[in-house]
Amino acid sequence: MWVNCERGYTSSTYTPALCGSAPCRLLNTTGCTTATSCKPPVPDCYNNTCGHSPVNPIAKTSTGGQLGADVFKIHSTDWSFTTFSTRSSGAVFFGNGPYTLLPNVDASSSLTYTPLIVNPVTENGFVGDASPDYFIGVKSIKVNGKRVKGFKQSLLSINSKGKGGTMISTVHPYTVMETSIYKGVVSAFVKAMPKNVEKVPNVPPFGACFSSKNIVSTRLGPGVPSIDLELESKNVWRINGANSMVEVKKNVLCLGFVEARRDIAPTISVVIGGHQIEDNLLQFDLSKSRLGFSSSLLGRSTSCANFNFTSTA
Repeated sequence: MWVNCERGYTSSTYTPALCGSAPCRLLNTTGCTTATSCKPPVPDCYNNTCGHSPVNPIAKTSTGGQLGADVFKIHSTDWSFTTFSTRSSGAVFFGNGPYTLLPNVDASSSLTYTPLIVNPVTENGFVGDASPDYFIGVKSIKVNGKRVKGFKQSLLSINSKGKGGTMISTVHPYTVMETSIYKGVVSAFVKAMPKNVEKVPNVPPFGACFSSKNIVSTRLGPGVPSIDLELESKNVWRINGANSMVEVKKNVLCLGFVEARRDIAPTISVVIGGHQIEDNLLQFDLSKSRLGFSSSLLGRSTSCANFNFTSTA
C-alpha cells in the first residue's frame, strides 16, 4: 500500500522512527534526518528520524522518505473458512494459523520451512539500504529427480553486488530465469517429457510447448515431469503440472517459465512468479526470518479459493 504523505496525510497514531531505533536497525538503513524546517512536524518530516528509499515494483519507481509507523484496520476472521461464490483465487492472512480451508483442511499443517535471505543491496542501488524483496536459498534445480546442468551454480547465490539468487515475486506472472538456467531447465524438461507427447511450435514468451492430447490429467494438474527446487534448508519445493504448465490455446500446453530479457542483464537469477505460487500457501515469518511453503494445496484436495471473504471474527 502506498500513501503520499505530502498530500494531506493526517493521523493521530503516526509515530516517527528515531535514528538508531529498532525499526531503523531492522531495515539496515543508515540515513538520518538531523534537521527539518517543518513546523509543526508532520508525517515524512520529523527531526532525528531515519530515512529509507522504498521501491515500487509495479511502477518500477523509487523514492526517498522517512520511516514511521501507523495503525490501520483490516477485516478479521475466526480462521474457519467456507467456500464463497467469488472470482478471487486467494487471500492474505496476518498472524498465525491454523488456516482452515474446505474440506476442513488446515493448510498450515503441511508447511515446510526454509530461511529468508537478506540481499544487502537494494534494486535501486541506494547505499545502506537492504533489498525489501523476499529471497530464498535455492541450491539446485531438478527435473524428474535429475539435477539440471549447463549453468554456473554460483548464479544461485547472491554476490557482493547484490546480483544472483532466487526471489519470490507476485509482480511477475511467470518464473523468470537467467538465460543459462532457463535453457538448462527447458532442455531437461523436454527430455523428460514422455515420448508419446508431441512437441509443437512455441508460443511466445514460452520456450517449450506441447500437444496436450497425450498428457493425462491428475489431481495436481497435467501429468508432466516435476520440477524441484532444492533449498538451503535441504527441503524441496516441488512444482507440479498445475503450476508448471500454461494452457495457451486448445490442446496446447506450454512450460510456464520465461527467459530473462537478453537486452537487459538480469540482476536476479531466478524470480519465482505468480503462476508458480498459485494454490501454494506461503507464510512469511519475519520474526524467525523464514518462509513456510506448502507446495500445491491441490494435493490435499483444496485450494486457495476455498476462503469465505464475508466471514467475521
